[in-house]
Amino acid sequence: MMAWSPEKGPVAVLLGGNSAERQVSLQSGQTVQTALQALGYQVRAVDPAEPDWVAQLQGVSCAFNALHGPGGEDGTMQGALQALEIPCTGSGVLGSALAMDKLRSKQLWQGMGVSTAGFVTLHADTDWQAVIQRFGKVFVKPACEGSSIGMAAADNPDTLQKAYEFAAAYAGSVLAEQFIEGPEYTVAVLGEDALPAIRLETDNEFYDYEAKYLSDDTRYLCPCGLTVAEEAEMAQLALQAFSSLGCAVWGRVDVMRGSDGSFYVLEVNTIPGMTSHSLVPMAAAAAGMDITALVQRILQLSAEAWVQHG
Repeated sequence: MMAWSPEKGPVAVLLGGNSAERQVSLQSGQTVQTALQALGYQVRAVDPAEPDWVAQLQGVSCAFNALHGPGGEDGTMQGALQALEIPCTGSGVLGSALAMDKLRSKQLWQGMGVSTAGFVTLHADTDWQAVIQRFGKVFVKPACEGSSIGMAAADNPDTLQKAYEFAAAYAGSVLAEQFIEGPEYTVAVLGEDALPAIRLETDNEFYDYEAKYLSDDTRYLCPCGLTVAEEAEMAQLALQAFSSLGCAVWGRVDVMRGSDGSFYVLEVNTIPGMTSHSLVPMAAAAAGMDITALVQRILQLSAEAWVQHG
């Protein structure tokens, strides 16, 4: 099964949207649009922040979803496109919704025995001291945001409460995840394969929004420095975490390695960034695939998934 042909109508590139990741999505969408045009496709950029965005989808052959965050990556857009019978790239409704919700992802992994750091849900009346006594240092995260938005580290009750209040400004639950002391890696998933892993190094306290999108000092190591066996172990964990949520086609799995040598899944991203600083294009390049070939492969895999499940 080949990707949708250019003759079947323009490809809608969904970009922008209303989430806190709007600016990143605009950049990702532009990258995808340029690649599709190089492949010979007609392209129609569609921003769901515009009131007539549904009307703009009339006559398109499919949609390449480059939306990040709530409204685009959480199953909402996937469900809307399914109802409109417009094929869409990437994961479906269930996989998108589960992966977007870090709390439910981790609950599911915990139940299945997928290695992930310990965690607890935070509330306004949480016993902050008890959380610190249980875990020591933690990362506080809004459950349903991406790009490290709303995240902060805490190692005492006062900073934990402040971090909770900061994260609680975003929609969804707030969780505190045990801090893993060790290197951070990311594994891109394309179809049923894991691409070469990337080790992330930053002088910031953690791999935050600035390190991801703004800093030119963040270091990306690929090869990642692991042995062949260690990288294969991490890749298998990433693929297990990805498939366990019902995710499909492409994505990115973030992983930490603890001081004991064990790997721990942090989260799954079903629509990773496609910007100049983004990791999936970097991993694809390490596998000999430029951005145009990557976009074509995502279209092909999505077409196959649509035929099978659509």
